[in-house]
Amino acid sequence: MNDIVAEDGWVRWDPLDEKIVTLLVADSRRSFAELGAEVGLSASAVKRRVDRLRADGVITAFTVRLDPAALGWAVEGYVELYCRPSTPPAAIRRACAGLAEVVDASTVSGDADALVRILAADMRHFEQVLEQIGAEGFVERTKSVLVLTPLIRRPPPTMH
Repeated sequence: MNDIVAEDGWVRWDPLDEKIVTLLVADSRRSFAELGAEVGLSASAVKRRVDRLRADGVITAFTVRLDPAALGWAVEGYVELYCRPSTPPAAIRRACAGLAEVVDASTVSGDADALVRILAADMRHFEQVLEQIGAEGFVERTKSVLVLTPLIRRPPPTMH
């Protein structure tokens, strides 16, 4: 087992690791020297910790967050998928992965089988994507809701 993730799957880290991760989540372009100045370590000590967090699978990637509206995605919606009995999650994944407009897809508990988040240029575009999803052989019906105002958008917390 690695240093950070315990046998039970929970992350076990010290306060410095947590602070480093929190700072990287806010701005992954910070240098090791900047991070070190914030947490009271040398740049090389921060690099070793970040390397360990990456090796342990806690940090999986460094990325950017984009504003969908700035990229021309004016419509955002969530679609509940109601599937035929015994539809495997892999079938839902394959169907959704082929659509660039699908930015999140998960199987869920409750009445629906999956929840899909779609970004589209306009309502007609959203409708076209919805029609493509609905045409999949395993989909019995869909239910959509459109986002009016995003209220909170943030990365996941670092603590369980």
